[in-house]
Amino acid sequence: MKIAIIGTRGIPNNYGGFEQFAEYLADGLVKRGVQVTVYNSHSHPFQEKVWRGVNIIHCYDPEDKYGTVGQFVYDLNCILDSRKRDFDIILQLGYTSSTIWGWLLPSKPVITTNMDGLEWKRSKYSKPVQKFLQFAEYLGTKFSDYWIADSIGIQQYLTDKYQLKSTYIPYGAFVFENPESKALANYKVESYQYDMLIARLEPENNIETILDGVVKSSVKRPFLVIGKHETNYGNYLKNKFSNTPTIHFIGGIYDINVLNNLRYYSNIYFHGHSVGGTNPSLLEAMASNALICANQNKFNSTILGNDSFYFSNSDEVANILETKVKQNELIKTTTNIEKIKKIYSWEIIIEQYLLHFKEIIN
Repeated sequence: MKIAIIGTRGIPNNYGGFEQFAEYLADGLVKRGVQVTVYNSHSHPFQEKVWRGVNIIHCYDPEDKYGTVGQFVYDLNCILDSRKRDFDIILQLGYTSSTIWGWLLPSKPVITTNMDGLEWKRSKYSKPVQKFLQFAEYLGTKFSDYWIADSIGIQQYLTDKYQLKSTYIPYGAFVFENPESKALANYKVESYQYDMLIARLEPENNIETILDGVVKSSVKRPFLVIGKHETNYGNYLKNKFSNTPTIHFIGGIYDINVLNNLRYYSNIYFHGHSVGGTNPSLLEAMASNALICANQNKFNSTILGNDSFYFSNSDEVANILETKVKQNELIKTTTNIEKIKKIYSWEIIIEQYLLHFKEIIN
């Protein structure tokens, strides 16, 4: 099988969730004898043509010049290039800037699309952009042969809204097994004596609600906010909480080993995501032995069940911070580790994708 992956900025991951997913999936498929090609932005730091046996095709990406508009140009360039190739399957990740070009996808390969989350619900988008994203989602249901849902909630949504039969395949994670407390030194925190979150600094990730809870609580532990903060919303948050000395805006961290250690040694890990399916950072927190407090919604509760605390407002965040200590809740962390091993292991997820590919190619 010759499989192409489009819809990301490229691998190895230097950006976010879909890129991390594409990296792990491509690497795992190559190890199973599949020929895999991943499309990369021309400005991606990795400029070679092969990465761990994965073929890399760089396409012109003017996002740095034109912002969001550049993403549409990049996706168009990837699709046009794919028409010149002899792929058997094209895996399309997401729909936000690619499905308007769906009519240009090559006719020979089978097209299967991971429909991502409910992007049009993100509050950072204006009403016109939200309308466009709903249209792009609709196009994703028209210009694909098969569809993948990364959560039961998304699968049900696709069934209810579009009468679409999709294949449920979640994201995966690797169990973190070699913690090193020395990794904390750069962040001036001590084992189990700090709380944290990792997220893009966007309103729908409930970061403001979490930090309001930190302010309301009586705890004096450091609280680490990990995520790129050189944005309008990031600046708003930094300004609002500038007088709270326990809140530290760390910025983006892309070294998975550092992230895993920070999650492992944290007291409480807050997961505020409210839009989308199975969030990769949530699975990684589970795999890192973190004690999780998640925003109360069906996407998170489907994954975590009773093995998490939940919050809906800042008062509940403050209460969790004041009353919960990781050492007293180890059953929740060990149960989540077992879920990763039995359900969300990358080895299992890659096999599910391979089975999906074998089924649709026939």
